[in-house]
Amino acid sequence: MTNNSLAQKILSLADDSFILGHRNSEWAGHAPILEEDIAFANLALDELGHAHLWYGLYQEVAGAEPDRVIFFRDANEWRNTQFVELPKGDWAFSMTRQYLFDVYENVLLEKLVDSTNARVREIAEKIRAEEIYHLRHTSNWVKRLGLGTDESHARMQRAIDELWGYALQMFVPLADEQELIEANIFPDVRILRDEWQDKTVSYLLASGLTVPETLTPLASSREQHTQYLAELLNDMSSVARLESFGVEW
Repeated sequence: MTNNSLAQKILSLADDSFILGHRNSEWAGHAPILEEDIAFANLALDELGHAHLWYGLYQEVAGAEPDRVIFFRDANEWRNTQFVELPKGDWAFSMTRQYLFDVYENVLLEKLVDSTNARVREIAEKIRAEEIYHLRHTSNWVKRLGLGTDESHARMQRAIDELWGYALQMFVPLADEQELIEANIFPDVRILRDEWQDKTVSYLLASGLTVPETLTPLASSREQHTQYLAELLNDMSSVARLESFGVEW
């Protein structure tokens, strides 16, 4: 097994959590109720914290400084899915996206706590409890909105229809991922997709929502990005790029 395949897998996990955490942070001060403003901001911070742990492991494997990785890469070097980089949309869109991501992370972490890699296992154990809470929180909102008013139901259905194909990109294998599967370091994402789909479909139906029948992801590689990622990164890294990397204040 090469360090490169392990590094790329770790980077994909870090990038997904970081970009989604950043998108969710855009709701700070704008959530529909004060209590949720605080709750969703904390959830965004959790995702950024999880990204920090994965970037730390990426540094151990690849020797890359996290700040350089985050602030000084161009969009085509990021390995997050298009799913997490889409603009935050309305409340139904962001909550649906976070719910679909939470189910994915829960089925993933359930396997990673048994990884043969001690550091992967350690990080999975640290973040699993928080992700269980995330799923409980977003599940409640999905059902609340799906079975709520005509407008909330319509917005949720619109979000499901738009996000479903993007969400499937989370289960597209990386190049050389098979060796990580054979070494029992990471699970097969195609198996995770089946578990994820079983859980999400049954819950969404119980929430009065219709699930698209497509099984084809809208992007076939994590190297493919929308225009929104470059826009987000330009905004996020503008201050950092005013100075040379490593400058001390």
